[in-house]
Amino acid sequence: MFRIRKISDTYHPSNIHVIQQVFDILRIHFPAVKEEKIIEILEQMKNPLKYRFSSQLFVAEDGRSNVKGFALLFYLPDLNFCFLDYIAVKPGKTASGIGGAVYERIREEAQLLNSLGIFMECLPDDENLCRDKSLLKQNAARLAFYERYGARPIIGTQYETSVNPKDDCPPYLVFDDLGNDVQLSALKAKKIIRALLERKYPDYCPEDYIQTVVKSITDNPVRLREFKYIDKERPIQKTGSVKDEIMLIINDMHDIHHVKEKGYIESPIRIKSILQEIEKLKVFKIRPSRGYPDKHITEVHNPKLFNYIKTVCDKIPAGKSIYPYVFPIRNLTRPPKDFSVLAGYYCIDTFTPINKNAFLAARSGVNCALTGAELLLEGYHSAYTLVRPPGHHAEKDVFGGFCYFNNASIAAHFLSQYGKVAILDIDYHHGNGHQQIFYSRKDVLTISIHGNPSFAYPYFTGFEEEKGEGIGEGYNINFPLKENITGGEYLVFLKRAIKKILEHKPDYLIVSLGFDPAKGDPTGTWSLKASDFKNNGTEIGRIPVPVLFVQEGGYKNRTLGTNARNFFEGYITSKMEKKKK
Repeated sequence: MFRIRKISDTYHPSNIHVIQQVFDILRIHFPAVKEEKIIEILEQMKNPLKYRFSSQLFVAEDGRSNVKGFALLFYLPDLNFCFLDYIAVKPGKTASGIGGAVYERIREEAQLLNSLGIFMECLPDDENLCRDKSLLKQNAARLAFYERYGARPIIGTQYETSVNPKDDCPPYLVFDDLGNDVQLSALKAKKIIRALLERKYPDYCPEDYIQTVVKSITDNPVRLREFKYIDKERPIQKTGSVKDEIMLIINDMHDIHHVKEKGYIESPIRIKSILQEIEKLKVFKIRPSRGYPDKHITEVHNPKLFNYIKTVCDKIPAGKSIYPYVFPIRNLTRPPKDFSVLAGYYCIDTFTPINKNAFLAARSGVNCALTGAELLLEGYHSAYTLVRPPGHHAEKDVFGGFCYFNNASIAAHFLSQYGKVAILDIDYHHGNGHQQIFYSRKDVLTISIHGNPSFAYPYFTGFEEEKGEGIGEGYNINFPLKENITGGEYLVFLKRAIKKILEHKPDYLIVSLGFDPAKGDPTGTWSLKASDFKNNGTEIGRIPVPVLFVQEGGYKNRTLGTNARNFFEGYITSKMEKKKK
């Protein structure tokens, strides 16, 4: 099994390791490429303004970060087209099917960019152009592969003319219109070809050569070679649904955690209320959760907290609950032995119970959050983990606020191995867990918009002056708001938070999604309506990075689903509008 991941930066240790493997594969397949050209790939990724194109690296890797194949894709936004610079797989049997999967992934990326299509260079299968006959069979196989997708050489031009007459096998320029039946005008083709030759080969192609090639384009629209390797009547492989659907991962074990005691509002009906409404949008694709080792939790939470919750839940009889009632303020190094007393050692409040199924439900929720995070790595632009119990109040050493493990923080830590992360907490209550876990780190920006802790749970954290410490100073931002606030007033602060996120330039965004800012929510004091949640979703949809939504609070079940549907309707509409532009 393998996943295809988009490399967003060149400095994270995990990415450095992967890029070195890419270079090794590149050297095997393209031995004629000079070493300085290989190293230049890093500069292209770092400095798109210098090269006048963005450079995007996609790798197929297994669970141990062993690279099986890769593709390097350029995007020229001024002319709105993509260029496939390299695509290759690691030699060996393990490479079976990887080349096709990687190419289909970059086709999806080209569609997400709303580009004209993908151009690429392929060595010719014409013996009149290639004196080295040993290459013809390999060249033909490569052209036949692309032909399955409808991509064929542009004909009737002098593009396949060598700059140096001594050079052999001048490449075809191949065009893949992504199945959109693009009629490429001569004028557009001239601009594209000039841009390619000037930007990709600035030290190799002289101006007189470029002019010769550009002037040779006379067909309007330009023509593609007839199908040579597949039956033109046979359906061409088209890219599947573009990966901007919202992947939906539901905690299928949430309902075993059902505290039926009077006044306990964190109940299974919450998930049902949301699900039956958002399904009306027809944009969610349910994906099963995957299993992940405990280390992803214990890298974020104290192993002692994890082991306590796991052990005590296993020992409690079915139908019974332990509520914390004694809390230590001294001698924290001497925890009590009794499980019921020990609950107060690990909990921050008196209303979050431990029972037989709490661990199982919370542990399953972590798997859902990590599944959503990994789907972002695989190229999906939006994922929603619909889970309960929630997680954002769980800190490194303690649980509370109906939360046992911090789903969003665990996902953020997982993604931080591959790029910068931002957490935006829009639950009514302060995301104290995110703040405490990442307070001394700068790779994960934490922002929370919440009721002022002077009157709102968790009361002791979430003040504006709490900005982080050490290298994390400035990377924790709180917006504690007044007791009564309208949707319009809230939107002002959401826009400020989004501005901070854009300044951070994250590779991934995690939204701790609470619907308890709603009017009439039993845990809040604000008055946001369905239309306000739609506006909030619209604003978040404008953030140009992959987003993982992790469900937190929201307890007014009569309006919970409607508010969720409106939020995602705004988010989806905003994404579609941005795509059209």
